[in-house]
Amino acid sequence: MADNPLMSQADIDKLLGDTAPAPVPPSGPPPAAQQPPVDADIASRDIDYLLTQAERALESVHADHPSGPPPGLSSYRLEEFSGSPAAAESATLDLVRDVELDVKIELGRTQMYLEDVLKLRKGSVVPLDKLAGDPVDVYVNGRLVARGEVLVLNDNFCVRVAELIVGANVLV
Repeated sequence: MADNPLMSQADIDKLLGDTAPAPVPPSGPPPAAQQPPVDADIASRDIDYLLTQAERALESVHADHPSGPPPGLSSYRLEEFSGSPAAAESATLDLVRDVELDVKIELGRTQMYLEDVLKLRKGSVVPLDKLAGDPVDVYVNGRLVARGEVLVLNDNFCVRVAELIVGANVLV
């Protein structure tokens, strides 16, 4: 068998034993001469080997391990960064002056059929769900942050904030 690294079917059957049930002829149980012989010595050696390996594994789990790292292993050390503390005079509105925010003022809402939207012309009136004088909603980046009233100042529309909404999770 040293010439051929593959095992023959007979060798495999010898190692495994008779695992497949033998077909039973209609006249009764098969004679003992037709069943392949089982090498009990090989099977018991395999079982002993597996039990020994399991015992070693259990011993390694319950063995006392040193609390430190194994020899030759050290932890990685990060370099200290020497940054300067934030200066109070530089922490002004100049830091956020270039930050862009999407601010929307909602006067009200309505639902319309597509047919009615197509009929809109210059001068058309669209009814909203809020009355004149009701507070308008102020959204920043899609989040409701305030309510206020519409004013006219120097021929421009403005919103005077009357109420700040804190902690609301209202998103549009």
